[in-house]
Amino acid sequence: MHELSLVQSIVETCSAHADGARVCKVTLEVGALSCVMPEALRFCFAAVSDGTALRGAELEILVRPGRSRCRECGRELSLRSLLDNCSCGSGNLEPPSGGDQLRIQSMEIEEAV
Repeated sequence: MHELSLVQSIVETCSAHADGARVCKVTLEVGALSCVMPEALRFCFAAVSDGTALRGAELEILVRPGRSRCRECGRELSLRSLLDNCSCGSGNLEPPSGGDQLRIQSMEIEEAV
C-alpha cells in the first residue's frame, strides 16, 4: 500500500507549512489514472495525522480525470481508467495526458487567537 508513504509525506509537508498552527482541512487533487486509491488515502490519513498538527483535520479529495483523443473518430474524452474506451466503442486512444497527478491543492489552518 503505497498510499501510506504518500500520506506520510503529505502530513509532513502540511505540518512544516503550518508552522505550529493546527490544520483544519487539507484538499488533495488525485488523478484518476494515478493508481492511488482515495479510500486508502483517507484511511491512512486518519492514522498518520494522529498526534500531529493535522489531527482531526478534514481531508477533501478531488479526483481529476485524464484526457485523451480517439484515433478512430477524433473525439476528445475524459478517462477514469486506462481501460476506458471511446463512446464510439474504440479502444484505439492516444496516450492519456494528465490524470496521473497527486498534489496538495490547499490547506486551511486555524486562526491564532
